[in-house]
Amino acid sequence: MSTDNPPAAAASQRGAGQGPARARGRWRKRTWLVIGLLAGGVLAAQVVTERRSSRENGPRFTYRVRRGDLIVTVTEQGTLESAVNTEIKCKVRDKDIPITWVIEGGSQVKPGDVLVRLGTLAYEDRISEVTKRVYSARSTAERSRADQARAELAVPEYLEGRYRTQLMTLEKDLAIAQSNLRTAQNLLAHDATMAQRGYVSALDLERRAFAVTEAKLTVGVTQTEIGVLKEYTKAMELETLNGDLEAGKARNKANEAELKSAEIQLGLSRADLEHCVVKAEKSGIVIYPTGKPWEWVPEIEEGANVYLGQTMLLMPDLSQMQVKVGIRESFIDRMKPGLKARVSLANQTLAGEVTTVAAVTGPAGWWNGNTVRYDTIVKLPSIPGVMPGMSAEVEVTLAQYKDVLTVPVAAIVDTARGAFCWVKTADGTERRTLELGDTNDRFTVVETGLQEGDEVVLHPFAFKEARDLALQPSAETEVQEPNEPKRPKAIGTKGASEPGPDSKSKRSGPKTAKPSKRSNKKKPVH
Repeated sequence: MSTDNPPAAAASQRGAGQGPARARGRWRKRTWLVIGLLAGGVLAAQVVTERRSSRENGPRFTYRVRRGDLIVTVTEQGTLESAVNTEIKCKVRDKDIPITWVIEGGSQVKPGDVLVRLGTLAYEDRISEVTKRVYSARSTAERSRADQARAELAVPEYLEGRYRTQLMTLEKDLAIAQSNLRTAQNLLAHDATMAQRGYVSALDLERRAFAVTEAKLTVGVTQTEIGVLKEYTKAMELETLNGDLEAGKARNKANEAELKSAEIQLGLSRADLEHCVVKAEKSGIVIYPTGKPWEWVPEIEEGANVYLGQTMLLMPDLSQMQVKVGIRESFIDRMKPGLKARVSLANQTLAGEVTTVAAVTGPAGWWNGNTVRYDTIVKLPSIPGVMPGMSAEVEVTLAQYKDVLTVPVAAIVDTARGAFCWVKTADGTERRTLELGDTNDRFTVVETGLQEGDEVVLHPFAFKEARDLALQPSAETEVQEPNEPKRPKAIGTKGASEPGPDSKSKRSGPKTAKPSKRSNKKKPVH
């Protein structure tokens, strides 16, 4: 007998048959999930172990030490200029002279070309005034010259003329007075004889005696006048005439000097007027001058003012070009004339040579980052296309070493105890003490401490030992007795057991030693 199952029963039977299969699938998924978690845990443990091992054993980046050549250079930025410049200066004897026209910088000129025009109105007026002064001084000089000649003739004119005339007149008067005296005396004697005979009265005799006395007085006065003329009047007149002569000479010299000064001023004023037009004396290019960064230099342009002696334009000699660079103080002891340099321009590279190194540093300021620098001149070969004002990168070769053992700068830890590096070996890494030579920005010469083929770690500060060494103080720790209390350190002073502000304990990474402080057992090949 057959029995038919309804649909619900059939479904119940199918669900009952599928239950064990679903349970087995869930257990299978859970098993794989556990296996995956365990594998992930193992992998994570391996990663952590590898990382811990990496931190302990050192980084993977190393450098194999080898021998080779080392070039030590210093690179600075500079500006091209000419070693020989013809300066076009203002020759007008004045200040605040206006520029009415100036040639454009970089222009090619030939002899006779106008370079600068200055204002001329003031100098034209000055020439007019000085011309009047010259005419007036010339008139005065001519008058004083005539007065001097007149004074020179007055002395002989007096000695040979007026003095002799006066003397001869007085001598004539004396002779007449003496003759009158003799006549009066003769008449007196005759009247005295006649009076004895009674022919002449006593009154007439007295009149004759008075005439003799008067004649004697006249002779005496005339003789006195002659003596005064010879002894005093002549000397006084000569002194007066000689004084007038010397005064006339002095006035004439003064007037001549005034005339000469006026004529010189007239010539200078005319020269100033001529110098207001500045012309080229040779062929070449003209450029505007530039002053020092800390100096204020007036602009050379229309409307600007210039003064006597100011450089208005430059005519550089393009066959003698050079580069001026500022060398930092840390390299100046190694900089000397004769060193080779490589000068990189915008479109070419030239070979140069250091010719001059300044003995005194230039001032520090905002224009050079407040750093001390020494002006150094690098001579360039004579080639076309090189112009003043071009920017240049100058690389000066300080030293060259052949076949030396070198190590990267990044592998060196410079501490108070010396220089160290870490070398990778079969057993791990080990610290090596180094004696270093010269260095550049990338490599350093190794004198002792490494051999060719050693693998040095490029980031030694990954080791705790390297960090501890770098943090050690530079000064030796002060030794104290066991029972002695620790002495306090005075504020503001450097203690023996603590590093100062410049101590190497504050370094956070490797630092390349300065070339001047490294030992240099192997001499460079220049």
